[in-house]
Amino acid sequence: MGAFLEEVNRRIDGVPIQRCYHCRKCSAGCPVAFAMEYNPNKVIKMIQMGKRAEVLGSSTIWLCASCETCVTRCPNDVDIARMMDVLREMVIEEGLGAREKKILKFHEAFLAGIRSGGRINEPMMIARYKMTTGDLFSDLKMGLDMFMKGKLSLISPKTKDMTSVRKIFDRTKK
Repeated sequence: MGAFLEEVNRRIDGVPIQRCYHCRKCSAGCPVAFAMEYNPNKVIKMIQMGKRAEVLGSSTIWLCASCETCVTRCPNDVDIARMMDVLREMVIEEGLGAREKKILKFHEAFLAGIRSGGRINEPMMIARYKMTTGDLFSDLKMGLDMFMKGKLSLISPKTKDMTSVRKIFDRTKK
């Protein structure tokens, strides 16, 4: 077994991905497979073949919506959504730079909101995301329309137990 496969399996801490026999049910059910560079079962095959640079450098791992449709469809319970999370974590930890930079910026803005209030404050998350991407006005009209229809609140309630939220971030080092 290759080092890349061993590392991914260790970090998934569940069903080893070599249990995949490439039935392609994961790929057939994936709602974003049409946009992916490699379909989910191809990513597994690439990991099994030790193609670390290609996998970690692909846009596929960033496009996965973590909807877990693949996990539900897998006859061998391979947690492909967790695998994609692990691969994204590896890219971040190794400082390789995300192929889909805006998706990483959205992820960072989302986590920053959770870290600061325990819940997501959508306007603050949007502001963080827009400031870090530099894409300030592309969907301003839609945002204003959502606010006017009451779909966005300026003030979100904070979580009462922020100590627990901080402990989670401390344990995961995020």
